[in-house]
Amino acid sequence: MSELKPRPLSDWTDSESDPQDFGDAELEQDFAEPGGRRRRRRKRPRGERRRLTLAVLPTVLTLGNGVCGLAAIAIAVSTDTLAWELESKLFAAGLLIFGGMLFDALDGSAARLTGQASQFGAELDSLCDAVTFGVAPAVIVWRISDALPQRLTWAIGVLFAVCVLIRLARFNVETTEDDDHEGFEGLPSPAAAGTLAAFAIAIPDLKDFATAENYPEWVWHVSEWSLMASHYFIPVLALILAFLMVSRFSYPHVFAQLVRGRRAPNQIGQAMFAVVGMFLLHWVALPLVFCYYSFGSPLRSLARQYRKQPPAKA
Repeated sequence: MSELKPRPLSDWTDSESDPQDFGDAELEQDFAEPGGRRRRRRKRPRGERRRLTLAVLPTVLTLGNGVCGLAAIAIAVSTDTLAWELESKLFAAGLLIFGGMLFDALDGSAARLTGQASQFGAELDSLCDAVTFGVAPAVIVWRISDALPQRLTWAIGVLFAVCVLIRLARFNVETTEDDDHEGFEGLPSPAAAGTLAAFAIAIPDLKDFATAENYPEWVWHVSEWSLMASHYFIPVLALILAFLMVSRFSYPHVFAQLVRGRRAPNQIGQAMFAVVGMFLLHWVALPLVFCYYSFGSPLRSLARQYRKQPPAKA
């Protein structure tokens, strides 16, 4: 979060000021000081807003998130102005969304560590999140699929963006100041956007797997099938992610858990498995990692509920 810091009360007090400077003699108020002396304190005119000073580091990080989102949108929608193939544009847009995720992870931590958290920072963070994790992924959905009717892909993208807005508003209302930031209710919007961006990033590698001669024939067939299926799968995936964002499934806060405390051996093993997968499959492993996070918690929750159900009587 980028944050504001209010000016001290002393900045608003002027014992030598003339009330006529403000056109209102009622702007003065007497008050007693220790020792019996009396001073005059100026009241602010009605409608005058309190000035605020920006906390520079958290604000820059939050705005970096918004800039990444705007750049991702600009690259994804560019046509003749940018002489890249569509796969390269979507790859760059996906990377920029991941850049926004990095800024979003750092700004809140920077604000809390420096003691500069404020309501302004939370609101600015939500506005930038709406652009980077709501609008930019919706544009990727519109551009990545040409197999479905255009109206359908537009509707899916709009629904995804609307669910991001609902998710952010609900988070702002329900999150308290003493929240431990260890988990979320509903899929976080950065994770949902990252899942779609991961597929956009993996498409160039899939295209290379389908055409490179140094891979077995079955790799060609699997890659070609994956590229064809992505035109149908990614819009459906966006619908499912939109539902998960407004659901009540519990998700861990991965960044906070990595920064704080020790990790269980199984979590360390999962992280090592992801690193090895990235080494072997390159960018193709990225969608697998994000799908594991997005769908792992709901599937485990549904499995627990199923086990708790009593067996049906014959």
